[in-house]
Amino acid sequence: MGITKHETFFREHAVFTGRQVKAYLNAQGYANPHRCASLLAYYKQTGRIIRIRRGLYASIPPGANPDTYPVDKFLVTSNMAPDAVVAYHSALEFHGMAYSAWSHCLYAVARPVEDVRFRSQWIRGTAFPRSLMQARAQHYAVLELPCRRAALRVTSLERTLVDVLDRPHLAGGWEEIWRSLEMIAWVDVEQVVEYALLLRNATAVAKVGFYLDQHREELMLSDRHLTPLRKHIPRQPVYWQRSERAPGRLAPAWNIVVPEAIWERAWDALR
Repeated sequence: MGITKHETFFREHAVFTGRQVKAYLNAQGYANPHRCASLLAYYKQTGRIIRIRRGLYASIPPGANPDTYPVDKFLVTSNMAPDAVVAYHSALEFHGMAYSAWSHCLYAVARPVEDVRFRSQWIRGTAFPRSLMQARAQHYAVLELPCRRAALRVTSLERTLVDVLDRPHLAGGWEEIWRSLEMIAWVDVEQVVEYALLLRNATAVAKVGFYLDQHREELMLSDRHLTPLRKHIPRQPVYWQRSERAPGRLAPAWNIVVPEAIWERAWDALR
């Protein structure tokens, strides 16, 4: 079988791993371990594929410029590891809810690999919350979208809302988070609540509860939606971000001290 016979594989796989190529060749009757390396080297030299990092590649259509042909950054990010999931600010971007565009993509994974520079983007991983790992729920509320035989995994909008409130440093800070989340017209609040409780983090529950409480009208919420969260808030008042302890006011319904900048929406004054 000539090397050009393998074109079908590259047409069908937008992003792929070396292991996938090896499995494909084995299915074609090519068990020689050097066959995979030579095939990849040939197609890379001809500009038919590009290397993203060791073991991960993207296909380029025949005749297209391998340096400029657009490759879906979310698809690449989701395939950085077998369990990688586009998350946090990058998930907001994917859902069209990010206030600002970033020059890097984030994914959640059990074991992050080294940061990768791909064209103008940095691709960075962060570990799943330990509570999710312990409950084996790290893929709760993860959407898996087929794209030319490459899985694009991304957290749902509901999970993303909770994640960015829980880990604001992965979403650009409070102005970016608030402006982004306020683009959301509707969410499945039951999924939001269920996921927030899965984190087993009282401070995260209080943040989510406060945010939903502040946006009752826009999201059409009632006490019925918030009651499950109230049962799991901190027993004593806690700071919104314990590491900073910024001046703030207590939200008694949620036992959390909310920074003045959030209460007053300080960023609005800068418009």
